[in-house]
Amino acid sequence: MIGLKKYLIEEEKRLKNLKQVIDKRLENIPEGNLRITSSGKHIQYMHCKEKNGEYQKQGEYLKKEDMSLVRKLAQKTYDQKIKRLVDKRLRQIKNMNKDYMDNEIELIYTNMSINRQELVRPIEKTWQQRVHDWKSQPYTGKEFKPGTPEIYTKKGERVRSKSEKLIADTLFDMGIEYKYECPIHLKGYGQIYPDFTILSRKTGKEMYWEHDGRMDDPQYSEKAVKKINSYISNGILPGERLILTFETANIVLNDRIIKKMIDTYLV
Repeated sequence: MIGLKKYLIEEEKRLKNLKQVIDKRLENIPEGNLRITSSGKHIQYMHCKEKNGEYQKQGEYLKKEDMSLVRKLAQKTYDQKIKRLVDKRLRQIKNMNKDYMDNEIELIYTNMSINRQELVRPIEKTWQQRVHDWKSQPYTGKEFKPGTPEIYTKKGERVRSKSEKLIADTLFDMGIEYKYECPIHLKGYGQIYPDFTILSRKTGKEMYWEHDGRMDDPQYSEKAVKKINSYISNGILPGERLILTFETANIVLNDRIIKKMIDTYLV
């Protein structure tokens, strides 16, 4: 599974934090267990103590003035169950994290010599093979109108704005392949040309990056919102398969925002 290792590490950290909290809670806990019985609307609480390694079914009835102890006993039972589950899951995840790698199947093939690779058909295409096939698919981008400023990226591609150049160059510097203005069809909207189409290594799916650079222009922003809503209507959701960045005349895009988006959604 693509990207599972990261989530395993995050889950291990979360469980370790829970363990610290629960272990602290279980210090200085009251003796015994809580049994709750009810008859109609009447609820009774019974403090059952341990005898010969087992909690007794019958114990001392607790009164209204003992509600503080009732809550402590109830909390104790809950916390003990949480502790058992957290300890169990931590052992499982620690063992898995020891030897699991996201690309372990791919590595069996890529660690072979070139001569041996030529004799073998891998069960799954390597990431490099997938990217190569994806990049090899031809497409016709959007034409530039006469008089449009000529702005070129490090790859030598022409783009429409300095902000698009910044995005393209950052992707290039980070070794991320992309397609510029590769057309797609949105039902209910028509053909559009996303600024960037990227094959995400994290998800294995195509992602689209739209940079809306004149959001202080009412006509421009209205069109931008309409297009974003069309993405959503077609099941392409922001944060899943759609990356959005924005600008106004006074608030410009910077490389920190771009790198944050890339780190979050693409690598």
